[in-house]
Amino acid sequence: GSFSILLLHKGLLLYHFLIYISLSSCTESSKSSTGGFRFEVMFTFVLSFLLCWTYGLSEGSIPYRPHILLIVADDMGYQDVGFRGSDILTPNLDRLAGEGVVLENHYVMPQCSPTRASLLTGRYAIRTGFWAGNIPPNGEWGLRLNETTMADMLKRNGYRTHAIGKWHCGMHTWQHTPVKRGFDTFLGFYMGANDYFTHEVEGDFDFREDYYETSAGKDPHDTSSDGDPHFEDKIRKDQSNDAPFVDNMRRDLIGSYNTNLFTDRAVSLISHHNSSQPLFIYLAYNAPHWPHQAPADALEQYTSHMNKSDSRRKKYAAMVSIMDRGIGRVVGALESYGLREDTLIVFTSDNGGGFGSPSSNYPLRGGKRSFQEGGVRAVSFVNSPLLEKSGYVNRHLHHVTDWFRTFQVLARDKPKQAVKFQHDLDGLNIWDSISHNKSSGRDEVLLNMNLASMRHLEPEPVYVLPIEYHHNHSEVYNHSVWRETMLDENHDFFVLRQGYWKLFAGTYLEFGWTSRNNLKSDLSSYKRGGSGLVKGVKLYNLKSDPLEERNVADEHPDIVSRMIAKITEYKDNMTWIGERKVSSDGRKNGGWYPWVTLKL
Repeated sequence: GSFSILLLHKGLLLYHFLIYISLSSCTESSKSSTGGFRFEVMFTFVLSFLLCWTYGLSEGSIPYRPHILLIVADDMGYQDVGFRGSDILTPNLDRLAGEGVVLENHYVMPQCSPTRASLLTGRYAIRTGFWAGNIPPNGEWGLRLNETTMADMLKRNGYRTHAIGKWHCGMHTWQHTPVKRGFDTFLGFYMGANDYFTHEVEGDFDFREDYYETSAGKDPHDTSSDGDPHFEDKIRKDQSNDAPFVDNMRRDLIGSYNTNLFTDRAVSLISHHNSSQPLFIYLAYNAPHWPHQAPADALEQYTSHMNKSDSRRKKYAAMVSIMDRGIGRVVGALESYGLREDTLIVFTSDNGGGFGSPSSNYPLRGGKRSFQEGGVRAVSFVNSPLLEKSGYVNRHLHHVTDWFRTFQVLARDKPKQAVKFQHDLDGLNIWDSISHNKSSGRDEVLLNMNLASMRHLEPEPVYVLPIEYHHNHSEVYNHSVWRETMLDENHDFFVLRQGYWKLFAGTYLEFGWTSRNNLKSDLSSYKRGGSGLVKGVKLYNLKSDPLEERNVADEHPDIVSRMIAKITEYKDNMTWIGERKVSSDGRKNGGWYPWVTLKL
């Protein structure tokens, strides 16, 4: 691991020093050759020392293929953690953040699918095609198959890769599902929401376990493998599909609470893992996303101190606390099985809490679906013994796309040597920033851009891998919950942060402010604001106005012009998208299944 590489580096330095001392002693006994020989010895030592020291600066200071635990919460409010003064109990998150590095300016997208697509690819939504928003149930689109995922990249560098929880990056074909996108195994649901007990979406079941069979013919997490010292060696996943693919609908788990199931799986993975191989766990909890549900005993355990009249807030709080407890268990497993010292833990929410939901983004303005700070500045931190500096708040600019590039550097990946072509990344390597509190090198974040002109109405646009569409779309689901677009799709908009300036242009959704802990009693002292579509240009100085209260566009026309000019540059890199449909074809036998066949 990383510590071993550091020891090797120091050992080489000591080795060359001893050689120098030894040879120098020899020269003392050989006066006749002292001049030239002693110079050669000295030159050799200095050259070797410099080479080793250079290696130490370029490679030894960066962990070598550490284990990675990437935790994503779902619709979690900016303030809804104890270390931000919340009334929600989050002792494990508080400890990890306090002992780690809180990322105060970590930006995401304002919705689930776009953030996850950018996280997994290291690319802006304008490139992945997710600039139009979420995938609805049975939406006939997903993360494009020519995109390299984070799991693809880590897999080709020797990592064991596992996805747990919410996917929401496409399910209309099997090829768009997690185990076909670089993950060895998957336990969770394909779509954007899930009943925490019945595991249903709109009345049909969506909770499954996917994997390729092992050489032993078993699910690699079958507990009957306990005690087998060669267990990991038997696990064999073949992306070319030589091994049988298994999609196991886990109806036996009906009645068990989602968050606990996801925690149990992560603990099981860690307990069975061979520590000599790097491990990547993508733990995508769906908590505290709606429906707001929690076991009765958890409500009593975690919310008895809260306002008794606010039942929605109490359920939401219990959901967050159960997730917090689970994260504590997962970190405890890393410690118990000797992986903790060589593990990088990253925590983030996919977007802010929903405006009008039981969450609180206090004191930020806006929430999920809006590009105001409460929608796109996620609660986020990193924790690892591998960090050179910890226990502080990092205020440098970061974006969710940065994790792909950072993990790529840690994995020592060579994308140009990969079999699958990797597209250009928008993310940066932020290891020095999070480990040493240095600048991230990022001065700009594109929060999103929507251009109706970038839509084609043909079902098979040339930039998407050919798909055989089924055209019997007799039933379209227009459930209000799934019409979570960031705005009317016919409206154009552009939202950019550049330095401490933030620009809104076009027609976009605007919200007001939520109160501390989302308590009604706070509203008299803190304005809540309204919501709706607004049109025009607004500019905010986040350094002097972090709450986005004062539009200063008229005072700084030069800055507005400079930022507006970036539209052309970004449009040149924008992915055109085709007509996007939803279908009833995926509902079969009481469950949700992929229904489109690829024309390969």
